[in-house]
Amino acid sequence: MATLSTSTWHSHFNMQARYHVWATHRLLEAVSRVSAEDYQRDVGLFFKSIHGTLNHMLVAEHLLWYARFAKGASPVLALDAEIEPERERLAQALKGGSANWTPLIASWSAERFDSHLDYQTSKGVPQSLPFAATLAHVFNHATHHRGQITAALTALGQPCPELDMVYCLQEESRK
Repeated sequence: MATLSTSTWHSHFNMQARYHVWATHRLLEAVSRVSAEDYQRDVGLFFKSIHGTLNHMLVAEHLLWYARFAKGASPVLALDAEIEPERERLAQALKGGSANWTPLIASWSAERFDSHLDYQTSKGVPQSLPFAATLAHVFNHATHHRGQITAALTALGQPCPELDMVYCLQEESRK
């Protein structure tokens, strides 16, 4: 990725982190209205159900990627591991995990964004990837799976939230 100033990197990724929190809360609010049966139903998603996809998001974004970025750790976890079987506790873990990114991003210098992230995959394979591009992947990954869940909500006949980033920005501008 191109070299940007600290303020530009921080501005961009802080916006991504704010959006991540906002969209996570909105999605989980919509999911909370789904019956227990539909929540667990195999609706054809890669991780089968809404629950399976939310659990995957907890594993990937918070237990794997956050650990890599914040602690330099490389946990060994299956991407489909069920970490939190209880619905409300899973939602709280996702909300809390999404909030962790903002202070972490604020703590980094510009040099950090221009470096590489060295880690091991969940299968133990060493990797070294561009730091900023890999951080962008984390937020893109969340958007991808939120999109899958909103499609599942629609297929289940449920209302789904509008999650376009522009709505988050508009909401912020009214505050």
